[in-house]
Amino acid sequence: MAERWYSTEELAELLGLDPSSLRRWRTAQPLQGPPFVRLSARKTIYSATDVDQWLRTRRTDPSTAA
Repeated sequence: MAERWYSTEELAELLGLDPSSLRRWRTAQPLQGPPFVRLSARKTIYSATDVDQWLRTRRTDPSTAA
């Protein structure tokens, strides 16, 4: 497993969010936020690659926004 994985707390800190936001996104209908892997009822992880791709889909380029 050479890829970087983040816990809920690590990703929340990286994104400047409260961990409860990520938890809420995982239970929202429809699901929100980056893709995740639920390892158990208490442990969820996020792939750095998935997070990067998710962030890119949320990017707004001011030069093309109208």
